[in-house]
Amino acid sequence: MEPFTALPGPANSLVASHRIPQTETAVAHAARRYFDAKRPSVRLARQFVTITLTSWGITGEPIEDICLCASELTSNALTHGTRRGHGFLVSLSTFGDLVRLEVHDSRDATAERLPQVRQATGTQGSGRGLRIVESLAQDWGVDRREPFGKVVWSHFKAVPEDQQTGVVQHAPRT
Repeated sequence: MEPFTALPGPANSLVASHRIPQTETAVAHAARRYFDAKRPSVRLARQFVTITLTSWGITGEPIEDICLCASELTSNALTHGTRRGHGFLVSLSTFGDLVRLEVHDSRDATAERLPQVRQATGTQGSGRGLRIVESLAQDWGVDRREPFGKVVWSHFKAVPEDQQTGVVQHAPRT
């Protein structure tokens, strides 16, 4: 899907309660893409994130962090968040020095199914995804979608090359 120019919001999307950061800066870039609920979609989503962010002039460590989180969140959507016959949507947008990554899926965020950071043991093969997101993102959370599903979102500090001064490739984590 080609990048679009407006961020999806309550007026034109299914998302009920986006927590868009309060900022003086309008959306500079936005793109989204739908993926089928198939294992190769995690790799394709990572490629979409890399290509999109690179085209926006974001390079280096921020891309690596955002791609790793995209991989974790899309894996979670595939494993825990998609209903039969439904895929997931990956959305990216920028506001000044902030990148917002969203993964929309079709399973509701009920108390039993609410994504949460877990403590995985050394021998467990899963359970570390949200801990990775928590450590790399400035912020993350879960919002409900209407009529069903949820959005797992994360924010990252990243400065496009055309806005950089000197050799800094990303804004510091706070």
